[in-house]
Amino acid sequence: MDRLDVIDTCNRMAWYADQREWDALAGVFADRTTLDYTSLNGGEPVTLTPAQIVEGWRTGLGVYTATQHLLGNHLVAVDGDGAVCTATFQATHRKANGSLWTLGGTYRFDLTRTGGGWRITGVGMTAVWSDGER
Repeated sequence: MDRLDVIDTCNRMAWYADQREWDALAGVFADRTTLDYTSLNGGEPVTLTPAQIVEGWRTGLGVYTATQHLLGNHLVAVDGDGAVCTATFQATHRKANGSLWTLGGTYRFDLTRTGGGWRITGVGMTAVWSDGER
């Protein structure tokens, strides 16, 4: 059962972001979550609160009229109250002018079990390929 709950939590992150369900999106993260998007943007990983993550994603995804983040091939390892889920992804972003930017690669999610269910404590994205206009 833990395996399915972990996968569901990771999928909800992508779903809520695409549907712009910002309050629900905040609920998948732990009080402090480390985000590592350095393979795409450079820089260093950052540790943020759910509110900070949501604000950043609301702004970043707001330049697109629609996005679709698909996760698949989930591999889950549960160790007590901690878990790691790796998954492949493909993310398509559409601008108002119709241009598309599609990105593919892998995610690594670190999660912890809480009284309210599994929460994401870390997201590491590794971009492998992209196509179109960012």
